[in-house]
Amino acid sequence: MHDRLTKGDIEKMQAEIDERRLKLQPQLIAEVQEARAQGDLSENFEYHAAKSAKRQNESRIRYLENMIKTAVIIEDHAAADEVSMDKSVEVYFPEDDETETFRIVTTIRGNSLKNLISIDSPLGRALLHHKAGDTVHVKVNENAGYDVVVKRIGADEGEAGDTIRAF
Repeated sequence: MHDRLTKGDIEKMQAEIDERRLKLQPQLIAEVQEARAQGDLSENFEYHAAKSAKRQNESRIRYLENMIKTAVIIEDHAAADEVSMDKSVEVYFPEDDETETFRIVTTIRGNSLKNLISIDSPLGRALLHHKAGDTVHVKVNENAGYDVVVKRIGADEGEAGDTIRAF
């Protein structure tokens, strides 16, 4: 599966790769060498912990590189008054008589605990390109769905503070 990412997502991942390669990796290699110098490796906890940290760093680098290599770069050409990528949207749920504010983001930045809704989620997909005042049907599956009302659309908030999740 190819993840749909923005140029900003790619830049953040590349920055993390650079940080890990240029700063963290040399530090972890030094820790492994220092722990190795302490003697008997079979009972040396520091050595095993250092090796594990080094492997985890290398694994994260490979994961991010693969994400970048297989990504599909997306751009959002929605009008200023439409729900689109990186905009906040206030949504009214008539069934629950509640209003929630979400921000529409790419899948890897999605975090429902922070109200960051993925463009690939049923709600995110349904809201895209709608305007304030629109009633939108959110199709959960073939047999279930619900309606929401777009109350207000906020300005583009950029990507500051988002983190790229590891899966």
